[in-house]
Parts: sequence; structure tokens; C-alpha cells
Amino acid sequence: MPVSSREVVERVLRAGREQDVEAFVALMAPEGYIEWPFRPAGVPGRVQGHAQIRRHLTEAANALVTIDEHRDLVLHETTDPEVVVVEYEARGSVVATDAPFEQTVIAVFRVRDGRIVSYRDYINPLALLAALDEGDI
Repeated sequence: MPVSSREVVERVLRAGREQDVEAFVALMAPEGYIEWPFRPAGVPGRVQGHAQIRRHLTEAANALVTIDEHRDLVLHETTDPEVVVVEYEARGSVVATDAPFEQTVIAVFRVRDGRIVSYRDYINPLALLAALDEGDI
């Protein structure tokens, strides 16, 4: 039985939160991408393909903050069976200072044949900048 787009998105969110890079990459299509339309300086606009995504997740993703939990997670299935919109509060800490970190996230996923072909992560860069500024990073 094929998995639904919603199930794939739930799995990738869990893999990201648990920092399971290989599970995350396995859920991405070979040329799938993650994109951040709104981001602070120094954060790439897009990483594409398994190698770039793996490198980003292992080298950069947890360099500034770690995410321990997703609160108030809502998944919106759309009229397009490939598209799932997700809303949640990411909670964790700033790596350098262990100060608390909270981020409101809206993400749009496109899933085809059980793999994510696009993941657009609409984070609020001001929350990250404020957390880093408070920690004097």
C-alpha cells in the first residue's frame, strides 16, 4: 500500500527533529530540494539533491540551533494530493549559549511517488537573528 503525502511529511518532520540525517535524505527525491525564501545572511537559499541536503544537515543545520520539539503541529492536506502545508512552533535551544529558541514555521511540501520533491520552509529569520544576538554570537 503506497504511503500518503501526509505520512511522508510526518516522517520527514520526525527525522529532522530527531536529527536522523539518513532517514531525512531517504525521504527526499534524488533531485528534491529544500528552499528557504526568507532567511538570514549566510543561509543558503536552496539545497538540492541527496549530497547537498546531507551535507547541509550534517554541517550547517545544527550549527546555530537545535530543535527539540514541534508544538501545535497542523498538517493541511490540499486539493492537490501531492501538496501538504504544515504549521508548527519549533522549540529548542541556541547551540552556543543553550538559550531557549522558538520559531514559527510554515512549510509547503510536494510529495511524488512517496518522496519529497520540494520542501519550502518559510521560517521567520527575525527569530533566529534575535536568538543569536541575545547570545552574542
